[in-house]
Amino acid sequence: MNYKESIQETIHRLDKELREISLKIHDDPELGDQEHHAYALLTNYLEKNGFKITYKAAGLETAFMAEFSNSHSGRRVGFCCEYDALPGIQGLACAVSIKTLMEQDLIQGSVVLFGTPAEESTSGKINFVKEKIVQDKVDFAMMLHPAAADDLYSKTLALDSLVVEFFGKSSHAGQAPWNGINALDALMQGFDNIGMLRQQTLPTNRIHGIIKSGGESANVIPAYASAEFYARSLSKQHLVELKAKMENCFKAAALATGSDLRLAWATKGPIDDVFNNETLLSRFKHHMECEGVNYRPREEEERNLSGSTDMGNFSYVVPAIHPTFGIYVSVPNHTREFTEAARTPEAHQYTLRAAQCLSLTAVEVLSNDEIYQHVLDDFQIGKK
Repeated sequence: MNYKESIQETIHRLDKELREISLKIHDDPELGDQEHHAYALLTNYLEKNGFKITYKAAGLETAFMAEFSNSHSGRRVGFCCEYDALPGIQGLACAVSIKTLMEQDLIQGSVVLFGTPAEESTSGKINFVKEKIVQDKVDFAMMLHPAAADDLYSKTLALDSLVVEFFGKSSHAGQAPWNGINALDALMQGFDNIGMLRQQTLPTNRIHGIIKSGGESANVIPAYASAEFYARSLSKQHLVELKAKMENCFKAAALATGSDLRLAWATKGPIDDVFNNETLLSRFKHHMECEGVNYRPREEEERNLSGSTDMGNFSYVVPAIHPTFGIYVSVPNHTREFTEAARTPEAHQYTLRAAQCLSLTAVEVLSNDEIYQHVLDDFQIGKK
């Protein structure tokens, strides 16, 4: 039995089990860092299938690592699965498929499945990177995500969040407004400055914010006002530059109004853009095309700016890819209609097809020295 036949047989054998797990997670959606049901479901399944489980990995209550190895000298592949609201069985299917090949001694090495919670909120993968778990455990990492269409080259954006707080002085707005320092005015001035900054910044940058607090009574000068902003850029370096300009917008508002200012970026640090490895991506594309998938021209995909994902942080410490696979609907991700479509038998089969192709990509890198060297070369060139 060759690699492809083994992977196909394994995924076919797991089809019903994976479908049941997928539906159980889908029908009991959980918020980020609260995925206790999905966490138990996935870890129990993996443990029964012979993986060594690390519970509460990276210091996160609902994170895990599932590991299997048949060689201490072979290369090490990592897959990621997410399970905050949408099921992540594609990573599960890949990990079990590669483990089966190792048990059959068709390939040598190690496979790790990273269970990474809260991609949509607190970005669990950042913890795995900060604690150097990814760097120490795997040589390359891969992940799939469902979408309306198949996509390889759309740009994800680096992201950081900012809490802005202005502190002024309360006073009666009718009797003695001159005795007050209006924190809300300062915040609104900051918003105006941000609006003017947008004209002078890169068209690929994104700045969006909301007011969290702006006073409690119209006849009282607000002594406190706060807002939350997101900053996004095409690369982590562009994000550093954008953040500095945003800070100046609020510092100027504080100076103009005489208020005090507190700025707090996300304590975990920013989410990086995804630095896709060209060799990994081209091998995955090849296997998908062999299954009949047709991709749009690369230049067309690259014009598309998608959201942000903490898989970007993985991609700057090990060679990585994060392609999307289509479930072929006319609505985008993060809509009720897409969520309903993700539950269908058709979407399940598209998921397994993509998992098979990602598994084949992993096999090539694990077993072929030349391909692995190309992966490393791409990674080093991109980091310069």
